[in-house]
Amino acid sequence: MISNWGKYRLDEIANISMGQSPKSIFYNEDGNGLPFFQGKTEFSEYHPLVRQFTSKTIKKAYKDDVLFTVRAPVGELNVADQDCCIGRGLAAIQAKDKNENKFLYYILKAHKRLFLSRSSGAVYDAINGVDLKSSEIFIPHESRERIKIAKILSNYDDLIENNLKRINLLEESARLTYDELFLRFIIDGKKLDIDPDSGLPFGWKKIKVNSLISYYIGGGWGEESASDDFCNEAYVVRGTDIDNIPYGKIESVPFRYHKNSNLASRKLLNKDIIFEVSGGSKIEGVAKSLIVTNGLLDQFQKDLICASFCKLVRPKEHYLGNFLFLSFKYLRNSKASEVFEIRGASSIVNYNWEAFIKYQDLIMPNKEVLLKFDYEIDVIINQIYNLGHQNQLLKEARDILLPRLMTGMINADELDVAV
Repeated sequence: MISNWGKYRLDEIANISMGQSPKSIFYNEDGNGLPFFQGKTEFSEYHPLVRQFTSKTIKKAYKDDVLFTVRAPVGELNVADQDCCIGRGLAAIQAKDKNENKFLYYILKAHKRLFLSRSSGAVYDAINGVDLKSSEIFIPHESRERIKIAKILSNYDDLIENNLKRINLLEESARLTYDELFLRFIIDGKKLDIDPDSGLPFGWKKIKVNSLISYYIGGGWGEESASDDFCNEAYVVRGTDIDNIPYGKIESVPFRYHKNSNLASRKLLNKDIIFEVSGGSKIEGVAKSLIVTNGLLDQFQKDLICASFCKLVRPKEHYLGNFLFLSFKYLRNSKASEVFEIRGASSIVNYNWEAFIKYQDLIMPNKEVLLKFDYEIDVIINQIYNLGHQNQLLKEARDILLPRLMTGMINADELDVAV
């Protein structure tokens, strides 16, 4: 143990407020009041707003407080971006020295195993207020060092956030490039002449999706452990992973073992498209899509397939890949593809893939236009995946740094905060 660090009870350095679910009388439908968070892994969606209340009826968290899940999954963290209310699944943790709030976020993340070890429950794991407050965490004795460590680590987060903004701008650029060409028929700032008979530029035509696809197959799942039959390694992209992968969030993509025959027919290649055909929820449909590139495959360093609720879609020509991918995204975002969704009594949404590729029209330009479009989108997609990969590396570097500071392998005083 390094001499300038020591163990402190959490309630010695922080004020802790355990969440409490409000009664229905505090809900407000007119949009006035504070947002209410229930215990969730993701804190991005606000629950109903609440009326005027007291500290006895509603538990409040303040901007920059650390939000901590106290029941399964225990120890998930986020930072409140505004004043809010918290339900039973959350605790609000505020450093007694508010300048240390950011440090508190990082150090709680580093102690997640400690909190998991102190949780228990017959139905689901949870940690009670007494055990949370009495948990001993290992931190520097001096506030100056705590604040410096937080600054060093937050520099990584600032770089990650900047990359995320750039990815969003690039995604918007790809969308606008598609819209300009295929919705407004503009090339290099000039609107193309329209054939009055077809309503399309001269030489363009409508074509069915299936005429652009050479091969498609449902995904697989494999086995968690290797065996004589299931001996081939590959990552499996699920529908829930599709939105995260461009942002470099690939750590949750499952790693599985597969039969040779299953993997051979499902292994993803450059310009293949993953298309979600089952999943969703009562409020969200399916038909998410993701285009595969060599750069993305390199990030996984193993073979890649899609899960059984998705389709591998292989275009007839490489230059059709970006066109199909952005067409799929446009159809989903404009809700034009919802007509092929099949909703039953359960919350699972299925997609009528066969009807979609048979009946859905796409506007098809000539090959010269498609080649130019494909090149422009290639540049954008590769930049997106490169930035996502940078974020993956930044997260790994950040998460390695704190344990090394805690063990004395690295001295915070020797680090340049500006870097």
